[in-house]
Amino acid sequence: MSAAARRPLPLRLRATLVATALGLLLSLLAAGTAAWLAEDYEYLVATEILRGQADDYGLLLATGQRARLPRTQRLSGYRQGDPALPPAYAGFPPGVREDPAQPDIHVGVFDTAAGRLVFTIDLGDIEALERHLHGYMAAMVVLGTLLAGALGWWFSGLALAPLHRLAEAVDALPDQPTATALAQTASRDDLGRLARAIDAYQARLVAADAREQAFFADASHALRTPLAVIQGVTEVLLDDAGADPATAARLQRLERGIAQMRELLESLLAAARRQPLQAETVDAAAFLAEVADAAGLPAAGVRIDGRGRWRLPRREARLLLAALLRQLQAGAPGQGLVLDARGHRLRLAAAPEAGPAPAATADAGPGSALLERLAQRLGWQVQWEGVAAITVSGIGAPDAGLVGPPGLEPGTKGL
Repeated sequence: MSAAARRPLPLRLRATLVATALGLLLSLLAAGTAAWLAEDYEYLVATEILRGQADDYGLLLATGQRARLPRTQRLSGYRQGDPALPPAYAGFPPGVREDPAQPDIHVGVFDTAAGRLVFTIDLGDIEALERHLHGYMAAMVVLGTLLAGALGWWFSGLALAPLHRLAEAVDALPDQPTATALAQTASRDDLGRLARAIDAYQARLVAADAREQAFFADASHALRTPLAVIQGVTEVLLDDAGADPATAARLQRLERGIAQMRELLESLLAAARRQPLQAETVDAAAFLAEVADAAGLPAAGVRIDGRGRWRLPRREARLLLAALLRQLQAGAPGQGLVLDARGHRLRLAAAPEAGPAPAATADAGPGSALLERLAQRLGWQVQWEGVAAITVSGIGAPDAGLVGPPGLEPGTKGL
């Protein structure tokens, strides 16, 4: 059996089906009751008419009065042994019953003081009314069932409306753990129990997030201290003029590793923080120059193409772009870099006039998962083009906090 076949029916549809089945059952009961009452009423009418005729004519005949039994199109009377008595009725026991051959005719056999009398009455018009009533009952069953289904669909929609509102409130919750108070607006029933369960779950998420943030804070303090010690020792060793070139190269490699470790640590903490990003308006060219300086690149080796103003979280943006520049420089050592911005895109690349790039170092290549996580937090997309160029998209987009319309502010060229 497939997953679709095992999937239960929607709750509203199930409620509608139950209401439809209930409407069908009640309609059948009502129709059956009406049909039974009509049939029973017909029998009572026939019995009372025939019994009254038998009592009246029996009394007249018993007292010796001259009485002629009725012989009309609707009502007929016979004495036992009357040649006109239909043979089929002669053997009927006392009581009132329908003629098996003609259901419209009721036959009453009565024992009176004047002997056994047989009366017949034709209730064909009442039978026609019953058949007409049966048609109405059938229509009532169909319409009653359809009406019950429609009302069930409508009432189930009204009953489920609070559940829909609760689902919309849950859908509107942010990605970050947030304390909720959904139970305050829910009724005190199963829906309220569900809302309280969601509130309790959100509270557990908030508590878990608080513990995670406390862990990152402790980890930040614990990791920064040994990194600072290692970096200090490395700088002291690099200042030793007596170190041979091989040792100096190893120390420089160690210094780059420490810088990368510090960069990854800062990226981890920036990506893991739950506080909203604090955006500010910056001059694009000045900010990119600040990024290049933070990456440790010489000003003469960086060309910035573009001007304008951005609104972005300065610290996190500088951290990400500086890390990308350092990785790009490691992929094209000794070459100048061009920071070119157009619209929402920023391209970081080795200067084309610098000639073929020297061999990349071990630090070159696409950024780490931590940098990707930080880019996602900023709403940016980072794409590597080999090891000599990086394209950053989303800078200046409305969801990234750019001042003015998408792209640059009015009257500017480039970034």
